[in-house]
Amino acid sequence: MLRDALLRLSTKPGIGRGLERLPVSRKVIRRFVAGETPAQALDVLARLEAGGLLTAVTYLGENVTTPKGAAAAADVYCHVVEEARRRRLRTTPSLKLTHLGLDLGEDIALENVERVLERAGDTWVWIDMEGSAYTDRTLALYRRLRRRWRNVSCVLQAYLHRTESDLRGLVPGGMRLRLCKGAYREPAERAFPRKSDVDRNYARLAGMLLSKEAQAAGAYAAFATHDDRLIRVIADRAREFGLAADRYEFQMLHGIRPELHRMLMDLGVRVRVLVPFGEDWYGYFVRRLAERPANLRFFLTHLAWR
Repeated sequence: MLRDALLRLSTKPGIGRGLERLPVSRKVIRRFVAGETPAQALDVLARLEAGGLLTAVTYLGENVTTPKGAAAAADVYCHVVEEARRRRLRTTPSLKLTHLGLDLGEDIALENVERVLERAGDTWVWIDMEGSAYTDRTLALYRRLRRRWRNVSCVLQAYLHRTESDLRGLVPGGMRLRLCKGAYREPAERAFPRKSDVDRNYARLAGMLLSKEAQAAGAYAAFATHDDRLIRVIADRAREFGLAADRYEFQMLHGIRPELHRMLMDLGVRVRVLVPFGEDWYGYFVRRLAERPANLRFFLTHLAWR
């Protein structure tokens, strides 16, 4: 399958170094990745917020191998938070625990995440979900953080079989949670292999997040999807449950289907755009190509016309 082939390629950063040397590929990559520096990301965030959108920002990277590298990643997030506040931006950081040292030990990751949370103040900080090998550790650290920090939120992946159970365990805590489909290569015993099954599970989990029980517990739902059908299902379900417009939001990736932003905003729906930046862009970029055939067509078309 094309998706599996692309996901395998996403683990081979040497290909990315080759692509980066081609001016045309750099131009296409910038559609999805704001740039390599915090300043480039902040400029994109400012432009999006000036257009009325909510934003989130992520510094690309995973699986750091030294405590110094993990601390450096946390330093970048702290800098972005401070600069965003100085520029009066309302962006929320979205980070990966392996980028902040989870492979080196839970205490190292905890220390770095807490530095970001402290610097963020009242701003929400999203803990991203990675491959299924990290799901238990990510949820354990999230629960540990929740005991002290009220501005920490978590992400669940609809393509994993286990997610319904995880969601049932989290809902009573009244959490802020992002539901995404999932972008890592997983075996069939852990994840639904067919897109139709993932979509059905996503719709079911969305219903749980929007339910009266979840709302009574104080849940806030963020739906990360560019799928028209799922967006309609979620918006209809929110109306059925009588949710106010400020009790949920849609989240979309920078550069993917921007025409949806204004359409949803005109309907009174909150829309947040996640803006990635950093030198470690290759794995993220190829996973975006794997998610939607339109992204791959866009990339190949521009390469063909270079």
